[in-house]
Amino acid sequence: MDYIGQLELTSPHTRAIVATAWSHANLFDKPGNALLSPGDFVRHADQPDWGLGQIQSIAGHRITVNFENAGKVVIDGNVIELQSADLPRP
Repeated sequence: MDYIGQLELTSPHTRAIVATAWSHANLFDKPGNALLSPGDFVRHADQPDWGLGQIQSIAGHRITVNFENAGKVVIDGNVIELQSADLPRP
């Protein structure tokens, strides 16, 4: 969570911390990517032979994914929309 600021109210003894968690929603031209987080499993629709991938990190619009058949790939989240791969829960 990034710290946005501190707001002092009318009473000198009353303070409130105003904080906003940054989301990925405003970083991607492809809206489905805004729902993804590190650790999620995904597939690349245009590269099915890459197999299942796990998101390693999201930095700006760059999504680093480790695919089982292609290794580590950096995806431009504004160009490619990854598909969430729902895995059965144990």
